[in-house]
Amino acid sequence: MLDLAILGLLLEQEMHGYEIRRRLRDELGLFANISFGSLYPALSRLERSGAVTVAGSGGAVSAPIPATGSLGGERAGLRARRAGSTLGTKRSRKVYRITDEGRTLFEQLLEGDEPAGTDDARSFGLRLAFASHLAPSARLALLERRRAQLTRRLATDLARASGERLDVYTRSLVEHSTEATEHDIAWLDRLIESERLRQAPMRPAEASGDLETTDSTDLGDPRSGGAMTSTSPSGAS
Repeated sequence: MLDLAILGLLLEQEMHGYEIRRRLRDELGLFANISFGSLYPALSRLERSGAVTVAGSGGAVSAPIPATGSLGGERAGLRARRAGSTLGTKRSRKVYRITDEGRTLFEQLLEGDEPAGTDDARSFGLRLAFASHLAPSARLALLERRRAQLTRRLATDLARASGERLDVYTRSLVEHSTEATEHDIAWLDRLIESERLRQAPMRPAEASGDLETTDSTDLGDPRSGGAMTSTSPSGAS
């Protein structure tokens, strides 16, 4: 999953490790605890495989050595800079760029199916974040596959809720899980309907503009506050 996330971010623009970590934590929201100890080995692995390359280095430019009037003092400052210990300087940062091999790997990871029986909300959330890079049929398949997973989970929760051995507190937890799953399924139903409408071929009259313009709300147009404006599912945490 980490490789998929890194390649997806680099597909948008070149970045150094600090920026990749920030976006993994703050924007994708799926790697809240990602550390440099996990990120940099992943970047090194991707670099060795040819999926990413180092485009250059970024960072603060060292300040000029001040003239002290003392040849010995200026020489000492030069030696300190060469040793990398000049006050105020920063270690240069590698800027990473995705390669053609990396784009191919990204597509393979994005389109790959989870193992049978897997119900991984984080894996689905990551793929959905990059769903604009999927072919329409693969995007629809991703949504339908997740809906099938949640339907199975809902059936399990309903069976547990009907058990007679649950105390009031355990039953309330099961009911909460059931409500959250039902909410997520309804959210996915709207996404699936909107996706199908986008992919539906236009009728000849529509293509020629002979029909009156249909209200975008009826089609689940995301700009009209329709299907795609729902918030992310509570089960994707």
